[in-house]
Amino acid sequence: MKLLIITDAWSPQVNGVVFTLGQTCRELSRMGHQVEVIQPGLFRSVPCPSYPEIPLSLATPAKLKRLIEEYEPDAVHIATEGPLGLAARRYLVKAGRPFTTAYHTRFPEYVHARTRLPVTLGYRWLRRFHGAAARTMVPTAGMREDLLAHGFDPGKVVVWSRGVDLQRFNPAPPPDETPITPRQSPVFLYAGRVAVEKNLDAFLNLDLPGEKWVVGGGPALDSMKARYPHARFFGPRPQAELARYYRQADVFVFPSLTDTFGLVLLEAMACGCPVGALPARSTLDVLGDSGAGAVNEDLRHACLQALAIPRETAAAHAQNFSWTAATQTFLSHLQPLHTENSLSATFA
Repeated sequence: MKLLIITDAWSPQVNGVVFTLGQTCRELSRMGHQVEVIQPGLFRSVPCPSYPEIPLSLATPAKLKRLIEEYEPDAVHIATEGPLGLAARRYLVKAGRPFTTAYHTRFPEYVHARTRLPVTLGYRWLRRFHGAAARTMVPTAGMREDLLAHGFDPGKVVVWSRGVDLQRFNPAPPPDETPITPRQSPVFLYAGRVAVEKNLDAFLNLDLPGEKWVVGGGPALDSMKARYPHARFFGPRPQAELARYYRQADVFVFPSLTDTFGLVLLEAMACGCPVGALPARSTLDVLGDSGAGAVNEDLRHACLQALAIPRETAAAHAQNFSWTAATQTFLSHLQPLHTENSLSATFA
């Protein structure tokens, strides 16, 4: 199959959307499918206000149309709602060609956190954007329920879960792994983007024993370092190094209320690090009844509870999430351009 993915989020950006798409493309190629990605690097761009590391593509309709038509895909997937996603949607609707979309990011809540724009306006716009798609893929059943509560078509919203690379993220350290010193146990770790929508203040303000570690970069990194001198900020780290931090932490703290999944949850658990989190819908979906994490409205209580969770329990739960299975689900949700063909026959 020839699959075309159109996305505003791509390398060198570092976030869950980019990682998910990269892993999915690798799995698709391994399965023998041809994948082409239309991404910001193919166009002139301008920095996103307040997120300069995110480019906003200045895609001309003519060039985008040419790229789509030259590739002659069997299916088209629009991964994001940014300038490229909007331009692709406009062309595909006008041409009468079916496509699928994905909902990776709670943009209404993110925008509200920064501008106080009403969340209802954001969901009204999202309903219009995704309403033209044959299917909209979301990462969890809880996220699906949230979109249905905001008026999305229940016949079009489907679940596409995520996976974790168990070769890279596992409890067994390699022989050359060095301890992170000095350290004072227990260690409470956050890894991910350092941004206002991640609710990091809820973690860094806690009165906890031991140390607080923060791994990751983002627009709020400098201000957070200035406001919380007692925490250890390690800055951005390449994917290959993250397992070292997960393995050496005692609890992975996840204060976010706006993530649609939280890939870092799977990575931490795969390394044997139990989770302490607020009861966000996506977090509850990922943890389920596994006992691999503690969830409480009182984040401090959740963190202290998580200290008692066996590391083996966390690692065992992560084994349930495979990128191969997630990619097979993704394939099953695609809409072929030649709709007389069944999805199962075309893409299984």
